[in-house]
Amino acid sequence: MNRDRIEQSRRAPGAWRRPVAVVLLAFGGAPALAQGPDVYALRQAAEERARAVEPQVVTWRRDIHEHPELSNREFRTAALVAGHLRSLGMEVRTEVAHTGVVATLRGGRPGPVVALRADMDALPVTEQVDLPFASRERALYNGREVGVMHACGHDNHVAILMGVADVLASVRADLPGSVKFIFQPAEEGAPEGERGGAELMLEEGAFENPRPEVIFGLHVGPGPVGRLSYRAGSTMASADWLRILVRGRQTHGAAPWSGIDPIVVASQIVLGLQTVASRQLPVTLTPSIITIGSIHGGVRGNIIPDEVEMVGTIRTFDADVRRDLHRRIRRTAEQIAASAGATAEVSITHGYPVTVNDPELTARMVPTLQRVAGDDPVVVQDLMTVAEDFSYFQQEVPGLFFFLGVTPEDQDPATAPSNHSPLFFADEQALPVGVRALTNLTLDYMTAR
Repeated sequence: MNRDRIEQSRRAPGAWRRPVAVVLLAFGGAPALAQGPDVYALRQAAEERARAVEPQVVTWRRDIHEHPELSNREFRTAALVAGHLRSLGMEVRTEVAHTGVVATLRGGRPGPVVALRADMDALPVTEQVDLPFASRERALYNGREVGVMHACGHDNHVAILMGVADVLASVRADLPGSVKFIFQPAEEGAPEGERGGAELMLEEGAFENPRPEVIFGLHVGPGPVGRLSYRAGSTMASADWLRILVRGRQTHGAAPWSGIDPIVVASQIVLGLQTVASRQLPVTLTPSIITIGSIHGGVRGNIIPDEVEMVGTIRTFDADVRRDLHRRIRRTAEQIAASAGATAEVSITHGYPVTVNDPELTARMVPTLQRVAGDDPVVVQDLMTVAEDFSYFQQEVPGLFFFLGVTPEDQDPATAPSNHSPLFFADEQALPVGVRALTNLTLDYMTAR
């Protein structure tokens, strides 16, 4: 079925089954937008180029999908991106945060600097989708050989932003501002012992010379193909790593009173942690999740071990709640352990911050998303407990991170394989919508001054 769908689009790359490329020239609804003839001509030229580049965006996406690369190892992808951006006459920096690419397109007219971001890395997942361009790549991941797949859809992000770069470069002479294109490695997390991703890109000057005023980004995922969705304010959760080492005293399993059983204590801690979110924090303020995903302790059924290790994740949507949650987790684990004569060492490693869409910027740009979507309604996205290191960019400048549905029309988004599944499939009909959304966000921000 997937091969049939792909072959249909291969025969007619521009003949999308849905009217996804409409209404760039329908200007009603955009607030405070300068609607002079220059803006109209700029939009018209961008629309024409966007239509022309559609087949190439498909070609890029298929090539990148077939040749995925793990975090901090995106060498081929980075070379493809850098070569394309250089061919457009941009100033290009490579090897930013290992394999990142940062390019600047300077418009022919003065105006603001807008940053656009796409993440490039794939996942250690063996693809099970029947595609003519399915990945057969293998690689080492933390010392193990694994399959590699763009199971999160970053191949779509890269191809879309390469298309946007082509479109905006084609109107460079009339562009009222500059654009920074940020192709980021390691959004899925750097390998063990390494650093990477958005945080390291910022440390290595991704926002310097020139510094952007705002940043836009998108992510593909479940939803009707081409559907755009967004959320103002907190959108995606922070993600922190939790490790708890419970120490007791080893003894014979037939005489537990002669030692201190860390397995029982660890079990009590798991249950106790669930009351932190449900009984210690205001449930009307923001959702919070504490998950213990792994417990290890002992080697035999008749030996009570000395210690048990638990690891898990902490998710929430507010920076203050995040700090309070960490404090309560430590207190709960340590005091439950102490009540049994054991000890609990709690280690919390900060991961990605909360992804927060600037409310004012979001309100300003929603009409743009609505215009690009045409007759398909733009919807408000529910809170998402997954995390995104786009959040680091948003800590520096106002940002808007939105979502693009890629579920094929013959599948239910609620049951179709989602991101990170070996069966995840992104319908290419969504690609033109992504190109037009990022293009128009850029143009609208620059011209609505």
